[in-house]
Amino acid sequence: MPEISRFFGLVIAMYFSDHAPPHFHVRYGSQLASIAIETLTVLHGNLSPRALGLVMEWAAAHRDELMDDWRLAQEKRELNPIPPLE
Repeated sequence: MPEISRFFGLVIAMYFSDHAPPHFHVRYGSQLASIAIETLTVLHGNLSPRALGLVMEWAAAHRDELMDDWRLAQEKRELNPIPPLE
């Protein structure tokens, strides 16, 4: 699972050829979640409120880049890194 960003202990990644809807995966310690790119809703798993807030802030700022990486992942091409939340 290619990592596309990392910040404050959160690891953001995408799987190649993953199922719809377009989404990304988050790992924060033992917490795991997948987040829809278009709606920024949690599809599976859960994160602490603090971690979820950070992920949502980051994803809202990088939605276009996330969709670009989603398209690349569907084509099994190298994903672009996305700047972390600072």
